[in-house]
Amino acid sequence: MNDTVDKLVIFLAKRDGIDKLVKTFQYVSKLVNWHVETTYPDIATRAKQWEVASGLSRKAFRTGRSLTGFNALRRSPGTSPGFRLLAVLANSGEMVYFFFDHFLWLARIGVIDAKYAKRMSFISAFGESVGYVFFVISDFILITRGLKAERKLLIEEKDSKETEGEIKKIRMDRIMRLMGVAANIADLIIALAEIEPNPFCNHTVTLGISGLVSAWAGWYRNWPS
Repeated sequence: MNDTVDKLVIFLAKRDGIDKLVKTFQYVSKLVNWHVETTYPDIATRAKQWEVASGLSRKAFRTGRSLTGFNALRRSPGTSPGFRLLAVLANSGEMVYFFFDHFLWLARIGVIDAKYAKRMSFISAFGESVGYVFFVISDFILITRGLKAERKLLIEEKDSKETEGEIKKIRMDRIMRLMGVAANIADLIIALAEIEPNPFCNHTVTLGISGLVSAWAGWYRNWPS
């Protein structure tokens, strides 16, 4: 892996990588549509079509994604009873989200009756919200533990490569978890717009910025080092 092109190829070979790219398209086009809706209606229509196509494409890419949470619980349920409970709640919510998102996609493309789309969207968003809340709680707990471990290493003042490596590892883990928290909170706002519509969450700018924050945090987390 020598340059940016190599890294981009590896990034786009991942399902999460291509999802974040198309998610960027989706929410950029949403903001473009909102910005030019009254001044350039033709461009706004094209942007809306791009947004809808991107959203449907992402749902297709996520086929089978509900198994990820199941496999996470099967392979690594947690190191303590508390974390196991958080893992069950977080991954169960995510599994509900992705499972019913499959049916939402089928309703949107006309394979099943479109009247089910609203119901599938609500159930999917509700599961998504539950999952994000517990993922955020887990990340904050682990960030706090990392800060304590780093502080302990700094107090001991052991000037060695091993200590420096441990501190670097803790800090990198903290950055990744903060990116995860940012993405989960942004996606939670989008989910809340579906569960309980309100002027703030449902505003196009709120949805657009939240979607881009989530996408770009995902870019950072999945970009090859």
